[in-house]
Amino acid sequence: MTDRVQQQGWRGHLHEIIFEAETPGGKAFDVVLLILIVISVVSVSLESVADVRAEWGPQLRLLDWSVTILFTAEYLLRLSCVGRPLAYARSFFGIVDLLAILPAYLSLFIAGSQSLMVIRALRLLRVFRVLKLAHFVGEQRALHAALRASTRKIVVFLGAVLMVTIIVGALMYLIEGPANGFTSIPESVYWAIVTMTTVGYGDIAPQTLPGKLLASAVMILGYGIIAVPTGIVTVEVAHSLRTSTRTDACHSCGSEGHADDALYCKYCSAKLD
Repeated sequence: MTDRVQQQGWRGHLHEIIFEAETPGGKAFDVVLLILIVISVVSVSLESVADVRAEWGPQLRLLDWSVTILFTAEYLLRLSCVGRPLAYARSFFGIVDLLAILPAYLSLFIAGSQSLMVIRALRLLRVFRVLKLAHFVGEQRALHAALRASTRKIVVFLGAVLMVTIIVGALMYLIEGPANGFTSIPESVYWAIVTMTTVGYGDIAPQTLPGKLLASAVMILGYGIIAVPTGIVTVEVAHSLRTSTRTDACHSCGSEGHADDALYCKYCSAKLD
């Protein structure tokens, strides 16, 4: 019984340092972590420059691996001090922490994959919590909640857009044909996507009057399509801003963003302190 209490006390102290930025130890830990992230991202970026790599390549790789080892140890410590390691590993920051170290190990088998280590820049999102920028933290959580609530609506909408592009691409293939650059239905669908999103590369363009009329209709439709997901997310953002959230992290899974009056974690059902 005593050993279990001591273990919980050790894990609780470690959780306070790693996950909370309210204590001096926790803030110092996060500040050092942010500095290492910046150093790592700058190092990876500089290594992609041929002249810098030729002169400082070994030193930069040594620095990258040193930071990777520290990040690996930190990731394992995060898993060890939460009650439900798998729940944290599946959370947003858990996935980001894992992606921050995977490219380095993949580079041992796949050449060039170390450039993906710039994903570590996502870990800088913790700066809002470290510097106690409460307003920014609230806005970040509101945006995240809005995107999550909008996911299904946007997926359905994108499915409808995909069907429209396939139909338009098939029509354009029939109207223009291979003689005018529309050599296949997939090629025509590519043109429809480029046109509907108002990108307009110009590598393929209709030559006949019916094709130009169809292209004009697709362009006008594209402007309307852009507004739909924006409206969906805006509604969800307005709803999220009306919901107040706590700033502490769950001791079981490490998740944040609970309502002020929440007694249990909405992700793992553990009791909140």
